[in-house]
Amino acid sequence: MKRRDVLLLGASALTAAVARTARAQQPAEVKVALIQPLSGAWARSGELSRKGAEMAIDDINGAGGIKALGGAKMKLVVADCGDTPEKAKTAAQRLLAQEPEMVGGAGAYVSSFTLALTEVTERAELPWLTLAYADALTNRGFKYVFQTSPTADQQAAAAMPTILQLAQSSTGTKPTKMGIVMDNTPSPVSFTKDMRGPALDQFGLKLVVDETFTPPLSDAAPVVARVRAARPDFLVFLPTNAPDIKMILEKLTEVGMTRARLPVISNGGPMGSPDLLKIAGKDIMEGVMFIVANWGAKGLEDLIKRFKERTGEPWITQDSISNYGHYWILKEALERAGSTDRHKINEVLHTMNVTDGPARFFAGGRIKFAANGRREGAPLVIVQWQNGEPVSVYPPETAFQKPIWTKQ
Repeated sequence: MKRRDVLLLGASALTAAVARTARAQQPAEVKVALIQPLSGAWARSGELSRKGAEMAIDDINGAGGIKALGGAKMKLVVADCGDTPEKAKTAAQRLLAQEPEMVGGAGAYVSSFTLALTEVTERAELPWLTLAYADALTNRGFKYVFQTSPTADQQAAAAMPTILQLAQSSTGTKPTKMGIVMDNTPSPVSFTKDMRGPALDQFGLKLVVDETFTPPLSDAAPVVARVRAARPDFLVFLPTNAPDIKMILEKLTEVGMTRARLPVISNGGPMGSPDLLKIAGKDIMEGVMFIVANWGAKGLEDLIKRFKERTGEPWITQDSISNYGHYWILKEALERAGSTDRHKINEVLHTMNVTDGPARFFAGGRIKFAANGRREGAPLVIVQWQNGEPVSVYPPETAFQKPIWTKQ
């Protein structure tokens, strides 16, 4: 055999060996975490989040997995964070100890839980996605936390002028008196911090009732009595768990303050929980309007249909669709990094700027994070209960229905 042929044969064998080694080094699966409240007062939202996450993993794997990693499949590792920040922190610590090879994760719905567990994930340099609203989540100088929702401050700043415009265009009259009923968890506190005192002067509004409680609420009667006595033109209503929502709305209805007499505007996914239709009823919920980071919208009809068929849920909520999207974001980061190295994945997340792929599953249609981890350009989304179902009514370009402001 000629020397040239021997060299070519050797080079070919070396190339094949390198390829075999590279394939052998590709992971068979890539583990990603989900930490959600699967027990306690917020368990239903945790369950909806899990359904969205599981569907994403199945869709990603069904489409060929992580192609840049040789078709490696994503594996979802789930942990229950219970019903307190301390339990959320413990869940994160335990999960990281048990699954040290995880490359990223998402959770944990309640802002206070997420604040606690991201102290742990940040130290572990684990990229973490969340839809929780609290501004503090991305005000701490953390490098591994990514907030896909507009923050509570951002939502609050956009909410009031939008709400007042909707009211005036529907009724011809601008509201002058508002009330607040809220719990003391971080998201409502952040959302309402500029809704008191001189901050309302620019809108010509007076705060006539202001009630804050610690969840879960044992008795709604005293709160509702003060609302009834104050007679606001509309009520900013901010509980964060379904039992409290049901109890207060029922009591308001009992004393004659139906949504036809008192427009109710809330903030956050609990107001769109499918359970509210079962436990509170269509009539009590009809007309309630609420602000969220994400919801089923035009352009996602196929996803919504598949989700409903797969889960038996009557609609797709913020919890489900955002967590569905979170794992597509991680998938995109893995593809671009071509690695399971957390630092490389994190670098990709910080430089990502896409209007397709995972961006399809988030309001605004763009995934781009600022240096502090907040998604840039995340818009205000408003949903309203109409005919027994919460439907998107704002922004108008992706809304399924037009908003209705109940007349007094």
